[in-house]
Amino acid sequence: MRLPIDPVIRARVDRLALPWNPHGLDPYGASKDHLAQMFTLFGWMYRHYFRVKTFGAMNIPREGRAMLIGNHSGGVAIDGAMIITSTFLELDPPRLAQGMVEKFMGRMPFTAPWQSRTGQFTGLPETAERLLRDDRLLMVFPEGARGTAKLYWERHSLVDFGTGFLRLAMKTRTPIVPVAVLGGGEALPTIANSRTLGALVGAPYVPISAYLLPVPLPVQMEVHYGEPMLFEGSSHEDDHVVQGHVDQVKRAIATMLRGRLAELGREPAEGLS
Repeated sequence: MRLPIDPVIRARVDRLALPWNPHGLDPYGASKDHLAQMFTLFGWMYRHYFRVKTFGAMNIPREGRAMLIGNHSGGVAIDGAMIITSTFLELDPPRLAQGMVEKFMGRMPFTAPWQSRTGQFTGLPETAERLLRDDRLLMVFPEGARGTAKLYWERHSLVDFGTGFLRLAMKTRTPIVPVAVLGGGEALPTIANSRTLGALVGAPYVPISAYLLPVPLPVQMEVHYGEPMLFEGSSHEDDHVVQGHVDQVKRAIATMLRGRLAELGREPAEGLS
């Protein structure tokens, strides 16, 4: 069933600075019609269900390549959906953030057809590099599935970041915009992860919420964008050099999380460093 398209959303899709062909497709297969449907749904969730507050959107380049590097939590990628929606609704002109999703998503029958049509792709290095060289806005969660697997009491912590995103940023001379998301762990308060159920649907796990169902609650979420960070180099630097840069990005995200949690009078989780 197709959603009735919000005409305001449709107009914003038409303003995306992408090389559309006469059929409303970009070279990667993203479709104006599918984007309008997605953002009609996500826009309602952003404004009315999660009531998202976005801070620091001016730190996202209005054009040219950039990487949005954020923290992950909440069992499913609610945080990613709201970041994508924030760049579409809060920037003028709007931008499409394109995510690098886990490989298992491409094997799932209900999500795979929508991925490319909405500009989201399996996290292959060659795809990510091509997008950046085409001056796209790339969204990456270096914690991967370990991030969404955080339990409720771990929701504000950060697990180890992979380093591939940093080498790619150096190779393509891409600025990194650190992103801190609050509320994902509250939206889906995960108390356990079932790998048995995950195997049945082709996923690493299925989150088990405090009320059993993986259905998000209508909690308020926040998205904070930090100042861009540019790391010089060839991408062939020693591991310890690259790891040092990764740690800088991780600290920038942790600093935003700690600062906002302090303002809200909440205690940060262990591991938020």
